[in-house]
Order: sequence, then structure tokens, then C-alpha cells
Amino acid sequence: MTELTPSQMQFEAQLSLSRLLPRMDHVWNLHEVDVELRNEFNLRLQQHWEELFGLLFRLYGSRYDFFFHLEEILRTAVIAWAKRPAELRTVDRQRINQPDWFLSEKMVGGALYVDLFSENLTRLREQIDYFQQLGLTYLHLMPLFAVRPGDNDGGYAISNYRSVDPRLGTLEDLKALADDLRAAGIRLVLDFVFNHTADDHDWAQNAQAGDLEYQQYYHIFPDRKIPDQYERTLREIFPTVRRGNFTWHDGMQRWVWTTFNSFQWDLNYHNPAVFRAMAEEMFFIADTGVDILRLDAVAFIWKQMGTSCENLHEAHLLIQAFNRLARIATPGLLFKSEAIVHPDEVVKYISTKECQLSYNPTLMALLWESLATREVKLLNRSLSHRHQLPSNTAWVNYLRCHDDIGWTFDDADAAALGINAYDHRQFLNRFFSGQFRDSFARGIPFQENLSTGDMRIAGTLASLAGLELAIEQEDEQAKELAVRRMLLLQGISLSVGGIPLLYLGEEWGMLNDYDFVKDPAKAGDTRWVHRPKMKWEFLEGMPDDVEVGGAPIHQRIFRSLRRMILQRQATPAFGGQTMQLLNSENPHVLGFVRSRDSHRVIVLANFSEQPQQVAGNVLRTAGLGRFFYDSLTDQTIRTSAPVALEPYQLCWLARE
Repeated sequence: MTELTPSQMQFEAQLSLSRLLPRMDHVWNLHEVDVELRNEFNLRLQQHWEELFGLLFRLYGSRYDFFFHLEEILRTAVIAWAKRPAELRTVDRQRINQPDWFLSEKMVGGALYVDLFSENLTRLREQIDYFQQLGLTYLHLMPLFAVRPGDNDGGYAISNYRSVDPRLGTLEDLKALADDLRAAGIRLVLDFVFNHTADDHDWAQNAQAGDLEYQQYYHIFPDRKIPDQYERTLREIFPTVRRGNFTWHDGMQRWVWTTFNSFQWDLNYHNPAVFRAMAEEMFFIADTGVDILRLDAVAFIWKQMGTSCENLHEAHLLIQAFNRLARIATPGLLFKSEAIVHPDEVVKYISTKECQLSYNPTLMALLWESLATREVKLLNRSLSHRHQLPSNTAWVNYLRCHDDIGWTFDDADAAALGINAYDHRQFLNRFFSGQFRDSFARGIPFQENLSTGDMRIAGTLASLAGLELAIEQEDEQAKELAVRRMLLLQGISLSVGGIPLLYLGEEWGMLNDYDFVKDPAKAGDTRWVHRPKMKWEFLEGMPDDVEVGGAPIHQRIFRSLRRMILQRQATPAFGGQTMQLLNSENPHVLGFVRSRDSHRVIVLANFSEQPQQVAGNVLRTAGLGRFFYDSLTDQTIRTSAPVALEPYQLCWLARE
């Protein structure tokens, strides 16, 4: 890494730009871009160039060919703006003027696999009315680009970033869907898998054919000397699949760095040509009409000997450089971080200059932890100092996703409460895999490492919350408690601050799908148990006038969740990110206050199957009133007496 003083960096940045800008004229002319669009681009370039130059200089400034690559990167950005569809340029301009557009209470997300939800992109377009009925304004389509045959890590082994998997449709189908979603007020989210490619990607194929240029796109070694040195400080991500982080390739007679699976080759970002090439892919995906890119596996993108090769400073510099390029050429595009790492590391990826959005894995883990323990002390402690984020950024709050549940709470937080973190994680694994006495959960282990005791949990929301067991036992009371648990967790996700995200199927209470083992390409990955195929029969024959309490259980879950979503979207206090914890004076009850402008809502959540109480004075002093209205039960709450909470009850209380 090369260092310059701030004044030297500023001078070099401006000097380089003065030299490079005239070289871009032929690019503008080639694409027949008018002066107004050029000036619009150049204005943003002047605004962000110094930062972009500094980031790239710190990463690549020691290379003799730095200025060659710098020119290529700038040319890539110029071409991206020149080819940007007019309707997306309009969106760009709107979002420049409204940078907090995603912080609205109207934002509610859903995620799905296209083939499991609707078979293909064309049929997915037919479901836009359904998304609107549910209240979604954000739709994340799991990886849908061309993938290697057979096992492809659920779509994350991409063979071609510019071609849709033919089983799902075409690029034109994707663009048509994006247009329809935009017209319906639904933002499109796609994955940017930028840590690795599939082993059959063109770059990898060229490397296997002996092309030295493309061999530099990956981390390839002639023997085990260097890999063994790296392995001393690396952890294994999928230990039940294979051991170690490197794979032998017979054709090349070389070792390849493969953090996740042997068929996923890690990209070599020490090579600036890789950064430029992936920037081209990013801009191509952006022009399909995507609003938000989920940056996959952000923690792993930079390698350095003697470290864990996770969360390194250079990884942040890389993401910031991608961010600056997007601000210049596709300024309406946002980044969402996927960093399932220690909570202290997760927040480092979140800023307007890096990822404006981030998954909230700690909240997910601790909501489930609170269900298992029936206490909220660890959740409270984490929220007290880990929830607040910088301005114009937000959490994406989820209870389940396509991936597993890992217990990513902070050991120091646990120790401060007298909890042994290792033992507690073992308890949670046993509880949610159904091995603990009286557990209601029916999850299954994922990637159990017998040597370290590490394990993660797979399972749908409904199966983990107890609905699967209750249905098996034909226990009506247990069904009721399971539904209440599900709605409790969903209600907190909808109200705690940020963007709530459903993994579609949750709105119906879909159970684990154990038939995944019949597919050889999926049988080795237990996460497929919580990726069931959508059962549209749940929707059939559901009249609009059926009361929630009298409906079949799946329809009851749907209607109850939809009502909460619509209530969230009608509650201005749920916009933004501000959240203040409220001491409920009850170890089983989570309490917090959401406020925005003059609007204020108190949220209470009982994590116990036993009735609980909260002193009325707690509400009076927090809400500045004597009478409150619970928008979830349509009841008036008086603070002259303790507030009674039924088992797993959630309250959204506004001053009456």
C-alpha cells in the first residue's frame, strides 16, 4: 500500500484527472452522448474523483502500470453512463435529491428463488399483484444468472454475469420484470457475487487453458508451500463439504483458492484488472433495472498472508471504490452488505461511502435466542449499543433467509451477563435442532464441525417456531403458540427500525421440505430444507371477508402478517432508523420506542408463553400520556394499572 500526504494525494488526483479527461472524448463521441449528459457525468466525477483516486492509489499505487489501469477504470465508468437507459438516469437524478428514500415506513421487503416461487421470470411478472397485496415494496430475487450444472451453491457459483439461467428466462425477461416492478413501486434487489466465480466461467476456463493473463484473475499456486502458509490462519467455512481452503486442479496441475466450494474460485483483487472487470459486470447488472445490489461475502474479498483473510482493511477500500464508481456512473444504485461475521465487524461495512444497507444477523440470532430462553437480557444488551447506524443507512432485518442461522452474538456481551458464550451456543444448537428437552423447534444441523463444536441451524420460520411439531402432534394449543411466536418475531422485524425482509413462504407458515434429499444436486446441503416450493393452493379459495381468527392456519398467518405490514406502512414513527430501548422492568418483555418527527410508538413484546405485565407508569413516562391505543388489537390501554400481555403478545402503542 502506497502512502501520500493529503495534499500530495489531492495534487496527484487532480493532475491525473486533467490528463485523463481529454482521453475520454473519443468514448463520448463513439457513443454519441450529448454535451448535457457529459456535463452531468463530469460534475459527479469532479465531486467523487479525489476519493476514488485515493482508494485506488492505496490499493494499487505501488504498481508500475497503475495509471494504465486508472484510465481503464475511468473509461469503464464513462461507458456505463453513456449506455445507461434513460429511464434509469431519471431514477438516478431523483435519488441524488432524496438520498434517504429507502428509510420510509413504506419499505417492506421479500426475497425468493424464482424457480421455487413461480417457475420462471415470465410467471413471476404475473405475481406483482400478489406482492402489492402483501405490501411489498422491495423484492430480492436470489441469484438468477447462468450457473454451473449440478451443485452451484444455490446460484452463487456464477458462470456468466450477463446471461440469465435459461431455465428461468432471458435477459429481456429480467428487464421487463424490472420495468413492471418499477411501475408498481417495488424496488428490485439482485446479488453481486464478486468474491468468486464458478469454475466454468470464461475467465476460469481461460485460466485452465493456460492463459497467463486470466490465471492472474485468481489465486493459483504450483504447490502447497504458499497455501499451507495461508491455511495456518484461515478458518473452514463448509467443513463437512471438504477440508481446507484450496482445491487441486488436475488439468492445470495447480492449487486454486476456493473459500466456499471447490467449484467457486476466489478472485484476485490484488490485480487491478479484476477490479475493472468486475466493475463492468456491476454496471451491466445495474442496467437491467436493479435498485439495490446485495454484495455477497464481503468479508472475504482481500487476501493477506498471516491473517484470517476476513474483514481486512483493503476489503473496505475495495467496496468503497465500487461505491464511488456507482456514485459517478449509476448514482441511484445502493449496496447491501452480506457480512455474517462478528457484530463489531458487521457495522464497519455500513456507511454512505460503503454499503448503505446491511443485513442484521445479530438481531436475527438474538430474537431466536430470546424465544429459546424466554428472556430478553442478551437481546437488550446488544440493541443498547449495536443498533444505531450512521445517517442515510439502514439495517435489513430478517428472521430467516436462504442461508443458515449462526449465533453471531458478541461473547463479551454474553460474559457481561454471566453467560458462557460457547456453552450457550451449544444450548441454542440443541434447542433449535429439537434435541433439548421440551423444545418446540424442528431445525436441522448445517455444517457441524465436530472438531470445534461449531454448528449452524437450518429450518423454516414456521418449523423453528414450533408449527411443524404442533401439526405432527395435532395439538391445537401448540399451534396457537407457534403462530404467536411467528407473528411476534415478524412484528419486531417490522417495527424495530430499518427495512423488514420476509423470505417468501413465511407469510403462509410453510414448513421444512425434507424432499430436497431426492435431488442429488441439493442432497448435500441441508439449507435446502428451508427453501420449499411455493404452495399456491394456500391462496386459492380465500374470500376477502374471512375473519383472521376463523381462517385455516396458513390463511390466518397470511392475513395477520399482512395486517401488520399495512399498519407499519401507515405508521410514520416506523420510518427511519431511530430506536430507543425502554426498560420494561420485566425480564421476559422487550420494550422500545420508535419516533420520527412528532410521531411516537411504544413497542412491547412478550417472549414467554406465560402472561406478563408491564407497569403502566413505564408507558406513561415513555409515551408522555395516560391513554394509549394498540393498533394491533384496536384496544385502549390505560396507564393507571399494569399492562397485561398475553403469551407472545406484541403491542404497538401510540398516545391516544
